[in-house]
Amino acid sequence: MTSKLNLDFGIVDKARKSAKVIAEDTQKFIDRHTTVAVERTIVRLLGVDGVDDIERPLPNVVVDNIKKGGGLAEGAAFWLGNAMVSLGKSSQEIAEGISKGEIDLVTLPVQNMDKIQEIINVEARKMVDRIRANRADRDRFLTEIGEGPKPYLYVIVATGNIYEDVLQAQAAARQGADIIAVIRTTAQSLLDYVPFGATTEGFGGTYATQENFRIMRKALDEVGVEVGKYIRLCNYCSGLCMPEIAAMGAIERLDVMLNDALYGILFRDINMQRTLVDQYFSRIINGFAGIIINTGEDNYLTTSDAIEEAHTVLASQLINEQFAVLAGLPEEQMGLGHAFEMNPDTEDGFLLELSQAQMAREIFPNAPLKYMPPTKYMTGNIFKGHIQDALFNVVSIMTNQGLQLLGMPTEAIHTPLLQDRALSIENAKYIFNNMRHFGDEIEFKKDGIIQLRAQSVLKEAADLLEDIQEIGIMSTIEQGKFASVTRKMDGGKGLDGVTQKGERYFNPFIPMMLGGK
Repeated sequence: MTSKLNLDFGIVDKARKSAKVIAEDTQKFIDRHTTVAVERTIVRLLGVDGVDDIERPLPNVVVDNIKKGGGLAEGAAFWLGNAMVSLGKSSQEIAEGISKGEIDLVTLPVQNMDKIQEIINVEARKMVDRIRANRADRDRFLTEIGEGPKPYLYVIVATGNIYEDVLQAQAAARQGADIIAVIRTTAQSLLDYVPFGATTEGFGGTYATQENFRIMRKALDEVGVEVGKYIRLCNYCSGLCMPEIAAMGAIERLDVMLNDALYGILFRDINMQRTLVDQYFSRIINGFAGIIINTGEDNYLTTSDAIEEAHTVLASQLINEQFAVLAGLPEEQMGLGHAFEMNPDTEDGFLLELSQAQMAREIFPNAPLKYMPPTKYMTGNIFKGHIQDALFNVVSIMTNQGLQLLGMPTEAIHTPLLQDRALSIENAKYIFNNMRHFGDEIEFKKDGIIQLRAQSVLKEAADLLEDIQEIGIMSTIEQGKFASVTRKMDGGKGLDGVTQKGERYFNPFIPMMLGGK
């Protein structure tokens, strides 16, 4: 790709190398630790599902039993495998026995390690094969019925009732949407368990459950056949159950997952040690399942100034990219995030937004960039808001973005209604069609506003990454260098769910998924 911005790719390479060192240094910590969420994910992937008589998810029951007995360091795969060899029961039967008080995993006699690993690998392979088959099903749908052109038109539903969500999602698909995101109910990211079954009473969104995933996947497959293109399903793989939700999405064939390495730390005050360990396994699962991850750099610009802090977005994108590389994600599945969030009263603000978006495209040429709409400066004036969204759409088509979360004229007023989505889809389709190849036809003035802005942001990002390389990502977060938010390494929610791995620890899914593409 020829740089329209006249970027110095020597600086890009330097920044990327710094990000790689940062990620690899952090990975040393990740490799030594596990969390209750990682272990519950392993339990789910080994076939345990359902709830007990007081609605506790059985994966929580199993891991709570292990943790209470002081065995978390050895991991759920070891203890479940040991019980399967010792008792001759399935993982589901063992989980149900624990819930009834009939089995205590850590008190069972320890069996031969080779037999434990052998029985676990057989069970793990079943789920790995199921997820691989889901990926093949997606490929078959894409081959047989096709998909919409990029940027994919990406809209949200958020009624709280999965059955109402289905109606709204199918309506949006008929209007032209390519991706449907089901917003999670308020504060689900802070729950240290995943609710079970179909739900109808979410607030500000709908609970992420495996059954809700299944219901929506089925509905979108049906409407996709009707409209003649594959409709992608998106949900939110973040918070205290990040890897569990990744696993459920892989099992039910989701296509896109919000999955950022730092978002939960900065915006939900989840402990950074917990989040960094959880994001690794969640990304391995997403990578193997062919799911596009979306990172959350757009959120930085809701708490800090989009012009002054633009370099932190680029720095975070580069760090997220390197964490994703370590988890085996190809570039084509890295939906690195950014946003159209500058104050609309800024003189030449459109030029600065265009510069930022073009810079992201040139630095990450193969990534399906996730571009987020104006929200911070939406006022409730629906007419001005619709124009702001139109300018956002113009930048997107000019810079070849990948996933376009459509802005809504009522962004500052209420959760979008059917007609809001229809207007936003119509807006984007009109602009994308009429300006389809506009970006191919233009160049930018040498040393003009657009070029100089991008070059300045790149240099600032490279300098920031060099500083982070010196002190590490955790100290950087403690100093509040991202989104102007300060978090402590030992603070936040979920730290008590982190432990160092023991000598007998193993996770069968990591080698199978990293080596099984």
